[in-house]
Amino acid sequence: MALDTGRIEALLFDIDGTLSDSDDVMVEKLERFLRPFLFFLNSEKRKKFARWLVMAVESPGNFLYGMADRFDLDSILVRSFDRRARSRRSRPRTYRLIPGVEQCLGCLDERYPMGIASARDEPTVRDFLVQTGLENTFRVVVSASTVRHTKPYPDPLLHAAQKLGIEPASCLMVGDTTVDISAAKEAGMQAVGVLCGFGREGELCRAGADLILATTADLPCALGL
Repeated sequence: MALDTGRIEALLFDIDGTLSDSDDVMVEKLERFLRPFLFFLNSEKRKKFARWLVMAVESPGNFLYGMADRFDLDSILVRSFDRRARSRRSRPRTYRLIPGVEQCLGCLDERYPMGIASARDEPTVRDFLVQTGLENTFRVVVSASTVRHTKPYPDPLLHAAQKLGIEPASCLMVGDTTVDISAAKEAGMQAVGVLCGFGREGELCRAGADLILATTADLPCALGL
C-alpha cells in the first residue's frame, strides 16, 4: 500500500461508517434487541457479540446487493427503500457523525472539491446531509438511484468524477468497506480504507486499499494538511 498524495485533486466519500456513525448505531440497536435473549451476558459482552454480528453480515449483504444490481433487481430494492424513507417522514431518523468528521471536512474543503458516492437511496442521503449541515459541503452527490449500477461497480465514482470535472485517476475514494475499495480500483482511483465503520483491516488491504486509517478524521493529517 502506498498512497500517492501528489495525484489527488478531488475526494469522494461513502456515508455509512465513513461519515455517519452507522455501525455504532446498529450495534446499539441490536444490543437492545438481544437483551431479553442474552440476559445471561453482561452489557459489554452483548455489545461485543452485537458488533461481531453486524460485521459478519456486512460482506454477504454487500455481495447480495451487488448480485441484485447485476441482474437489474436493484431498482426494486431502491423503490422499496424510497417507500420506507417516505413512511419514516413522521419519525425521521437521527444521524450521528463520526467524531472529528465535521472538522475534518472543514479542513479538506479548503483544498479539495469533494463528492458523495453512496449506495443509500436518494431521500436518506439528502436527509443525512441536511440534518448534519453538510448539504453545501459536497459539489456532487451520487446515490443508489443516480446511475444504473451502484457500488461495487465503478459507475457511481466515475459519474462523480465526471461531474467534478476531474480525471478518475486524480480522485481519492474514502470508504469503510471492500465494496468502496473495489469500486475505486475498478474506476482507476486511489482508495483509503477507514476502520471506523463496517470493514476490517485485512479485508480492506486485500481489496486493494492504498492506505488504512483508524478513522476518517485522520485523513487531513494523512494528506499533509
